[in-house]
Amino acid sequence: MIKFILNGKEVASNSKANERLLDVLRNEFRITGVKCGCKEGECGACSIILDGRLVNSCMVAMGSIEGSTVVTIEGFRETERFAVIDKAYASVSAVQCGFCIPGMILATECILKKNPNPTEAEIREGISGNLCRCTGYNAIVKAIGIAAKEGKGLW
Repeated sequence: MIKFILNGKEVASNSKANERLLDVLRNEFRITGVKCGCKEGECGACSIILDGRLVNSCMVAMGSIEGSTVVTIEGFRETERFAVIDKAYASVSAVQCGFCIPGMILATECILKKNPNPTEAEIREGISGNLCRCTGYNAIVKAIGIAAKEGKGLW
């Protein structure tokens, strides 16, 4: 049995140690905000925050998360910081199809947590592991800048 904290609640899974966290989150815990894109750690659609770091859940073996803290978009959306980021993304129409957005939102959280006043270059570097086929990134970058200003003091 593998025990960990998922979105603020202690949970346990009987999954095998070599199963992907992505698959366990989606299939066992029904966490569908974690998207299955490439299963190779290249697209960021399955991004989660694991012990404070943005990671691709498709690259995480269940055996490595015993005692860890996992935050998905479902858990993060209950925060005040999510509300600021959500409003910023909406203000510049940064969302199109939405497939990449859970990962982008979590990347935004990690960028702003590390540096509440990032430069455009730092923002672009921070989202570089998250692919978006719709927006061209400019609106997302702008949204993150807006969130940094509007959420001053939250990060």
